[in-house]
Amino acid sequence: MTVRVIFVSPAIGPELRQARFADEASAYGVGAANGGATGGGTADGGDADGGGDALDEAGVRAARALRPDLPVASHRYVSPSARCRRTAEELGLADAVAQPELRGCAAGRWRGRTLDEVAAEEPEALMAWLADPAAAPHGGESVRQLCARVAGWLDGTAAGLTGRVLVVAEPDAVRAAAVHALGVPDQVFRRLDVPPLAVVELTGRAGRWNLRLG
Repeated sequence: MTVRVIFVSPAIGPELRQARFADEASAYGVGAANGGATGGGTADGGDADGGGDALDEAGVRAARALRPDLPVASHRYVSPSARCRRTAEELGLADAVAQPELRGCAAGRWRGRTLDEVAAEEPEALMAWLADPAAAPHGGESVRQLCARVAGWLDGTAAGLTGRVLVVAEPDAVRAAAVHALGVPDQVFRRLDVPPLAVVELTGRAGRWNLRLG
């Protein structure tokens, strides 16, 4: 049987606009603990059950505009971050089940800092992280570890499903999923751009994944 996994990246919000590494609370959210898309407060000052200001007004409007274009799916999942949970709600997927395996790359001591701040304070460490998929100078997770984690979710949870699956996932997770589907080296991860509300579809059958374009 074939499974179609349709990834949707989060809508635009403060962290994406500022190129800021998510802090721990906004990255993991309480959805990871309770198994649902909604839950308690967020690190960015959001309300208890909607992701608060994880998205800005433009992001909310764009997500609501995309909602009618999404297909009906028998399975709905979401990364546990505040911005993904809020995006899922605006897309009509408030019942999506949180998947910790689809969280963004753990940024260690860079959590909550912008890319410009890290570049100014730790330029060599940042360059190493950008150049080497196995590097984790921040003490968090390497891109290689991220790709392995997402591949495990695809080949485990997703591969065991049939029909259509909708997933609101962190851009890092979407990139890692594409790398796995194409079977390319993890160096390609940095060459993939995932804009807000990007829709990426993978089809899986008999242990093989294809990336569907158009």
